[in-house]
Amino acid sequence: MKKILITGADGQLGFELQRSLPAGFECLATDKDALDITDAQAVNTYVDEHKPDVIINAAAYTAVDKAEEETELAIAINTTGAKNLAQAAKDKAIKLVQISTDFVFDGKACSPYTVDAITDPDGYYGKTKRDGDNLVVDILGDEALIIRTSWLYSSHGNNFVKTMLRFMLEREELGIIADQIGTPTWANSLANAVWKSIELDTTGFHHWSDAGVASWYDFAYAIMEEGVSLGLLDKEITINPITTADYPTPASRPCYSVLDKTVTWKALGLKSDHWRVALRKMMKELKAK
Repeated sequence: MKKILITGADGQLGFELQRSLPAGFECLATDKDALDITDAQAVNTYVDEHKPDVIINAAAYTAVDKAEEETELAIAINTTGAKNLAQAAKDKAIKLVQISTDFVFDGKACSPYTVDAITDPDGYYGKTKRDGDNLVVDILGDEALIIRTSWLYSSHGNNFVKTMLRFMLEREELGIIADQIGTPTWANSLANAVWKSIELDTTGFHHWSDAGVASWYDFAYAIMEEGVSLGLLDKEITINPITTADYPTPASRPCYSVLDKTVTWKALGLKSDHWRVALRKMMKELKAK
């Protein structure tokens, strides 16, 4: 029975990893109260006591706008935390799966970012994640595994899908950004890719998101259509496309952050569902709840 340590277990990916745990694995699910990854001694003590075979670092500071002010906290979790886990993994010969983000890229591309594309994040969230990834590679070398993903959502926790459904029940009209392009990703899809990566002992940089591309406007419109179809919404409302300039935020977002999954699909022998297919599956779960 292999032991899997999951950090950030109370998050969307942590939830999906736990419910899709393969046979033959014991799950050590930790949140920030159970394991403070910013504390190197706490990490070493936990690893020494529980002796996991694999660590999945799904913990992250993801408040993109707040990271512009709470920089030290973002660094502590996204950069120092990743470093502490990587060092413990190296010292104890444990496999580490580091979960990363499309925000490590500059968002100025016009074609999907490959796994070896240059990282040049604009905001502090992306910078702290990029720096954490780099430290993992510095410490673990060729044994490092970093999986970047994008626009994550789940039936668990807070996310764009659930926020849109709430707004669509409360309002008659919404303005949604149409000039930021990426790919929505069901956290269940990512969890399955993580488990396959562990099974195959994959290493290096990899990308996983669902298939296809969308703007936030496209994503919101699809949520409305699926919501009405499933009876989660009683009617369609007006959704207006707006620009990034119409909705300024403290942190800038990538205008284009589509990830090229070719390398990962080949390595894992898996392909993602189209994001609309995945969205429908997740929203059926919401209805069942």
